[in-house]
This record gives sequence, C-alpha cells and structure tokens, in this order.
Amino acid sequence: QVQLVESGGGLVQSGGSLRLSCAASGSIFSAMAWYRQAPGKQRELVASVISGSSPNYADSVKGRFTISRDNAKNTVYLQMNSLKPEDTAVYYCNARDLIWRDYWGPGTQVTVSS
Repeated sequence: QVQLVESGGGLVQSGGSLRLSCAASGSIFSAMAWYRQAPGKQRELVASVISGSSPNYADSVKGRFTISRDNAKNTVYLQMNSLKPEDTAVYYCNARDLIWRDYWGPGTQVTVSS
C-alpha cells in the first residue's frame, strides 16, 4: 500500500523560508514532485525530480525553490526561500511508480503573509 506523508507547511512572513518533506513508502518511484493549488485556481506543478535527470521548476519559483530527493529514505524535499504571498497554497506531494501510476499526499498548507 502506497503512502505519502507530507510535513513542513505553516505560516511564514513574506521573504521567509519553509522546507517541505514527503516520505513515500510502498513502491519504487521513478519520479517525485510537488504541486500546489491556491484557492480558486487549478493545481499546478511546482517542481519535479526524475531519476537520472535534472530537476524541473515552474518559472514562478525558479531561483527560490529547490527540490531534492533522498533515495535511501524515499523522501523528497522542497526548500522554499524568499517566499511571497502568491506562494500561498496547499502543497501536494506526488509520486509516480515504474508503471506510471500517480499517487498523491493529502496536502500541506503554506501561508505567506505580507
């Protein structure tokens, strides 16, 4: 049974930092990613990391966010620096297994105050 457990969300002032973690279990994952969904908006890709490839970032977070993966722990991290109010959203961890099935975490709230 696949489980994704997210942690690290919270309330931070504009310009601050947060680090999200997502521990995955129950399968082997070729790719892991973070998505976010703000109120009234569609869910969007924030960053992804695929085994053997360079990380990919949304233009809006390039230079501010860093995604990393600890394969030994099957954990993906999202270091978020220079946070802006427009980064406020529910952040979801995504993991894709070897036959391209997608799994999602329950989400963690990130709120950036101005």
